[in-house]
Amino acid sequence: MAVTRADALALDAKDPLAAFRERFVIEDEHRLYLDGNSLGRLPKGTRERLHRVIDEWGSELVGGWHDWIDAPTRTGDALAEVIGADPGTVLVADSVTVNLFKLVNAILETQPHLRKLATDQDNFPTDRYVLEGIARARGLELEIFDVDPLLGPQPSDVPEDALTVLSHVAYRSGALADMAAFPDTVIWDLSHSAGALPVDLRAIRYAVGCTYKYLNAGPGATGFLYARDPDALVTPIQGWFGQARQFEMERPYEPAPGITRFLAGTPPILVLAAVEEGARITAEAGIEAIREKSIAQTELLIALHDQWLQALGFTLGTPREPHLRGSHVSLRHEEAWPICKALIERADVIPDFRGPDSVRLGIAPLYTRFVDVYDALERLRDLVERGVHREIDVAVSRVT
Repeated sequence: MAVTRADALALDAKDPLAAFRERFVIEDEHRLYLDGNSLGRLPKGTRERLHRVIDEWGSELVGGWHDWIDAPTRTGDALAEVIGADPGTVLVADSVTVNLFKLVNAILETQPHLRKLATDQDNFPTDRYVLEGIARARGLELEIFDVDPLLGPQPSDVPEDALTVLSHVAYRSGALADMAAFPDTVIWDLSHSAGALPVDLRAIRYAVGCTYKYLNAGPGATGFLYARDPDALVTPIQGWFGQARQFEMERPYEPAPGITRFLAGTPPILVLAAVEEGARITAEAGIEAIREKSIAQTELLIALHDQWLQALGFTLGTPREPHLRGSHVSLRHEEAWPICKALIERADVIPDFRGPDSVRLGIAPLYTRFVDVYDALERLRDLVERGVHREIDVAVSRVT
């Protein structure tokens, strides 16, 4: 039976998370935003919170640091509730790139027998780049192994003698890895899963991730670092915020206790406030409810692909089984880039393109409606049927 727009509206009518959409800034109802897996929308509560912090800065001046100084760990504890970690094991600071650099080097210092680093060829580039740089600096072997482009890395792909970095959800295909099935020598990148699906970090040892996607913390928002036993590690970047008694400035460096030791320079307080608000609204909605809606919406997207798009040359670039995928779906097509540009310029639909041939559609359940998914796929079908994507300038921009 064909899926109809009335079916999508009926799903919206009984959606227990529907009210959360009103808590985000949506200035144009006609524009269909399916790129929350790259940058989440602005929560209204975050805008209000940032104004309050700015006012604190204006009134408190340097005295505000008596409260602000604990923001990285306080925000980390708020995030821990969302990603299944214990309090005191998550630090919100720096970027994914810097946090991965710190974590890999810290682990290598405690496990000198590890002479090999590894990741998969389809992993997000920054993870590969960080490992390349560390391997070169330390004289280590780097193994970059091939994986099934649809299903992503499997436990049997991971070298036994390597410190390995993998993504929990593959950035291109959306494939979801079963973290519990992998060895504990894996550092997990949670950038495409944090805030979108349940994670049990208590079962693993190390992770990093970002907060500007499903956690809606804003462009360039800080990343996070997780270590189950942070006192067993020492950061390679010794900054004054990671010092045990940082205002006793005449002392030599001594690592602070717990996850705080991974701090380096002065934390960005405005950004941390945005991360904390993003984590709070996610926790309020409930990660299980978010995941349930994500599955239902990606199921709808896949059904519409089968109903409309297969005949137009599309193939599904994401696993069909719900337990094997995250919260975005890739639609593969040989003209994916001009199709993406046409969606943005002619159909008022915001996806993103991932080479060589993927139109990537992200489902952010806190503000995406079922009817948004339906209408976006209908506009996609219409423009490809009419050949609109062949009428536009196909010059590749810096941001895709």
